[in-house]
Amino acid sequence: MAIATYDDANLLLRLYDLRREEKMRAARDWFVKNARFESMEDMLRICPPGSPENAFYRQVVSYWDMVASFVTSGVLNAELFFQSNRELVLVWVRVHKMVPQLRETYKDPSALRNLEHVAKLYIDWMNAQGPDVYSGFVSRIK
Repeated sequence: MAIATYDDANLLLRLYDLRREEKMRAARDWFVKNARFESMEDMLRICPPGSPENAFYRQVVSYWDMVASFVTSGVLNAELFFQSNRELVLVWVRVHKMVPQLRETYKDPSALRNLEHVAKLYIDWMNAQGPDVYSGFVSRIK
């Protein structure tokens, strides 16, 4: 892996500041407490279009997909990112079962592709830290 730079650290700090913004905090809080989607039907029931819950869902998922795009494009050092941003994996664990339906429904095969790619890399990184790191994490957040 490439060596992290001062710019990587600054970008991570900026991303952390964005997570602390009041509306984003509320959205993240809602997501952690409520977002457990097995299907698109679950997502539409839990956060129907036009609802505040849907806005929370979209804010959190699009934020982490955007952050993942920084990693996939090489703008942000993956190793440094993996050391302190497990929330991305939480988001992926909560939405991954419905993503194929989401892509089909919206006719967008690239929907959440960055989130998926980085989550898979992150999971591999977690597993390299120890055999039960990822499975233990999933059992805590399910």
